[in-house]
Amino acid sequence: MKKLYFTVMAIMVVTFSQAQDITDAVRYSSDQLSGTARYRAMSGAFGALGGDLSAISINPAGSAVFLSSAATVTLSYNNRRNDTRYFTGATTNDASDVYFDQAGAVLVFNSTNENNAWKKFTLGVNYSQTNAFDDNFLAQGSSSNSIDDYFLEFANGVPLELIETMDNETITDLYLFLGENEGYGAQQAFLGFQGFIIDPVNNDLDNTSYTSNIASGKFDQRYSYIATGLNGKFAFNFATKYQDFLHLGINLNARFLNYDRATRLVEQNSNPGSETNEVIFTNNLSTTGNGFSLQLGTIANVTDNIRLGLTYDTPTWYLINEQTTQRLETFSNEFNDRVIVDPNVVNVYPDYKLKTPGKLTGSLAFLFGDSGLISFDYSYKDFSNTEFRPSNDPEFVFQNDIISNNLKATSTYKLGGEYRIESWSLRGGYRFEESPYKNKITLGDLNGYSAGVGYDFGVVKADVSYDHSSRTDNPQLYQVGLTNTANIQRDLSSVVLSISFGI
Repeated sequence: MKKLYFTVMAIMVVTFSQAQDITDAVRYSSDQLSGTARYRAMSGAFGALGGDLSAISINPAGSAVFLSSAATVTLSYNNRRNDTRYFTGATTNDASDVYFDQAGAVLVFNSTNENNAWKKFTLGVNYSQTNAFDDNFLAQGSSSNSIDDYFLEFANGVPLELIETMDNETITDLYLFLGENEGYGAQQAFLGFQGFIIDPVNNDLDNTSYTSNIASGKFDQRYSYIATGLNGKFAFNFATKYQDFLHLGINLNARFLNYDRATRLVEQNSNPGSETNEVIFTNNLSTTGNGFSLQLGTIANVTDNIRLGLTYDTPTWYLINEQTTQRLETFSNEFNDRVIVDPNVVNVYPDYKLKTPGKLTGSLAFLFGDSGLISFDYSYKDFSNTEFRPSNDPEFVFQNDIISNNLKATSTYKLGGEYRIESWSLRGGYRFEESPYKNKITLGDLNGYSAGVGYDFGVVKADVSYDHSSRTDNPQLYQVGLTNTANIQRDLSSVVLSISFGI
């Protein structure tokens, strides 16, 4: 009989049948400041400069600025601090790690014909970690909203017959059946029902209305979030220099991402009339993906002291796979009974496509002979163009509407400078990134500053930098039902070491 409801259920859970949402779209469309120590010391303001491996990843024409073949490797030490407030509760989480941030090389082929207008061409390859997903925070406090709203949101409209086990049918059997035939929403309704968080209004098999076994009042909640992973890019570069004033370049970018997230909510209450007094809800997500993009760039030497740069980044087209697992545990003081609903099932979703927005960057640099320089970059990126595909899929139509209605075009400003004293180089920078959200509450603007020093040993160059950025974040605990937000002040600091040498 359960299969008779398939068509009806497919319509009712269409917006909740997969794990993707606007937070995924923003996460995979965003880049952090990463790369060589020289690049980071100047806050990434390198679009009109070139001559640096990470500058190639910003403007592919930058490799044609190299005078000779070179290679660079980079390590970074990162510290993340999250100060989290959730109602009256406050927590602090600190975490540190070391990343292999960048590695690359460029080969320079100079023309041997002085009359040739094309003075050189270059071939390069550079790996960079464009975003680190490592993160953790703890939100704990007392709320008037319960996790029962989450399960009720999914359950209302679901026939009771679908979420009741039949004779000789196990929790695993039914959870798996619902995932394969009815979708994510029916699985959530099943968990809430089997965990005694919700009950049907009546026991008719065609009942579609549910009530909560958790009475209203105050709820002590403890929500933990732990994530790991990264977004990386391999840039395969070709560039050339025309006469003495124009550099042209192209990058073919192979991208990859992996993201693992574990969330755990512990909710307790002693509200009169509650038949369920404790809920422990665990969710795990594992995501992998591969993508491709192009970059086209140019750098023009307007005068001996002024350079202009222009770069266009195409959208990135990703193919992404996601898997999830869930576990629910509840306890009743009245019945002194603990219930564990552990399907022990890995939900493997169909691969989907994600198109992240393109970007346009304009750059201006002033060079003061051999003594120093000042550089400025401006980038424009419209996050509302992020799109789940196929775009005619009803599930993705819903999510794409949310994206277009809540995200916006952003501007990023980067300013950097360098001053040279013999073999030493002193550097500093500042950057400002607008929030991709229209309300600027979900995720605030980013402010960052940087500084660094470098020393030229001749064949080998060593560079060290420090950069710091901060922004506020107000993530929802869940996209449905329990939509309370935690207020997080995020601070990220990095110490970076790069070694460059001729090849």
